[in-house]
Amino acid sequence: MAQKTISGHDFDALRANRDNPTAALVLEDGTTFTGFGFGAATTNVGEVCFNTSMTGYQEIMTDPSYAGQIVNFTFPHIGNVGTNAKDLETATPAALGMIVRQPVTNPASWRAETSLGDWLVSHNLPGISGIDTRALTRRIRDLGAPRGALCHAPAGHIDLAALQAMAQQWPGLKNMDLAKSVTSAETTAWDQGSWQYQSASHLTTSPKFNVVAIDFGCKHNILRCLQDAGCAVTVVPADTSADAILARRPDGVFLSNGPGDPAATAGYAGAEIAKLIDANMPVFGICIGHQLMALALGAKTHKMARGHRGANHPVRDLQTGKIEITSQNHGFAVDPDSLPADLEVTHISLFDQSIEGLRHKTKPAFCVQYHPESSPGPHDSRYLFERFTHLMETTRS
Repeated sequence: MAQKTISGHDFDALRANRDNPTAALVLEDGTTFTGFGFGAATTNVGEVCFNTSMTGYQEIMTDPSYAGQIVNFTFPHIGNVGTNAKDLETATPAALGMIVRQPVTNPASWRAETSLGDWLVSHNLPGISGIDTRALTRRIRDLGAPRGALCHAPAGHIDLAALQAMAQQWPGLKNMDLAKSVTSAETTAWDQGSWQYQSASHLTTSPKFNVVAIDFGCKHNILRCLQDAGCAVTVVPADTSADAILARRPDGVFLSNGPGDPAATAGYAGAEIAKLIDANMPVFGICIGHQLMALALGAKTHKMARGHRGANHPVRDLQTGKIEITSQNHGFAVDPDSLPADLEVTHISLFDQSIEGLRHKTKPAFCVQYHPESSPGPHDSRYLFERFTHLMETTRS
C-alpha cells in the first residue's frame, strides 16, 4: 500500500527542520507521521490509542493498563510540569511511547524533579512531537486503534518500509494476556495512603478491614484509596488461587485494573474469581477486574473499536440517577447480550451506552469499568471505595 505521509507543521521554531525529521510513527496501513524525536533513541511497536486528559501524563504513562500501547495525547501541552517520583502509578512505565503535538519544553513546576525527555530516556521510551495529533485521533476514532511503530532516530536515518513491516507483524492486543507481564512477582503488604502535599507525607488511617488485592496491573492510587477507606491491603500476583486468598481470611477481595485481553487473563483467573464470589466473599473490581468478574460469572467480552481513554467520560449510576464524570482507560467491554441472569447493570456510559458497572443480585460482589481512584481525573466516583467497605461491614456482621 502506498504510504501517506503527514508532516508536523505550524511551528515557527521547527519549520526550518521540517525536511529533516528525527522521528516517525508508521501505522500498519502505511500512514506515516514524521516529526521530531525526544526521549530514548529507540523503536517500539504496539497499539496506537489516544487519551483526552488535560493533566496527568506521567500517571498515564505509568498506568499498567497501557502495556502494549503507544499513547497519542490530544492535549497539546505535554511535559511542561516535568516528572517526579510521587506521580508514578507503578515503578516502571507500562506504555511503549508517547505522541505529542507541541515540542516538549523545560519543566516549570516546583514539584518537577526531572524533565519529561530525560525521564523517558531513563526508561528507554521514545517520543515524537510536531505531528498533527488531531488527524491521528480522527483516524483512530473513525477506523479503530491501529498497530504502529514509533521510531526516534536522532541522526534522521529512518526506514519507513521497515517500520510498516514491524507494525504489520505485531500480533495486536486481542487474545494477548499482559497481566502476567505487569503483576507483582510476590505477595506484598501495602501501607501508603494518599499523598498530603503540604506535609509531603501519606495520609494515615486505622485499618478496619483486611483486603486482598489481586494485581492484574494495579495502579498505586487505587491501593492508596483502599488504605484511605480503612483497609489493610495485601497485594497478591494475578495467578493466586482462590484457596490461597481465602486462607488469609480477608474481609474482602479487590480485582485490580490491568492490560490486555480479559478473555485471555480469565483463562487462569476466571475460575478463581468465581470461587471467591461463590464463597460469599465481598468482591470489588475495577477495569479489567470488572471484565474478569463478568467473565467468571458467564458473560463475554469484546474488543472495542477505539476504546475509552480520558478523564471526561460521563457515566450514569442507574441506582441513584447520578451522573459521574469519570476517568477511563480500556479497550475491551462486557457484551450486554451475554449477561447471565444473576448479574445486573448498575452503570452505563452516556457516550455509547456501553456497560460501566455490574452487581451480583445475590452475592456481595460489584464492579465498574472506569477508574474511581482517578489519578488523573475527577473524584466523582471515590464513593465506590466506601461502598466496598460498607459491603464488607454488612457481610461481616
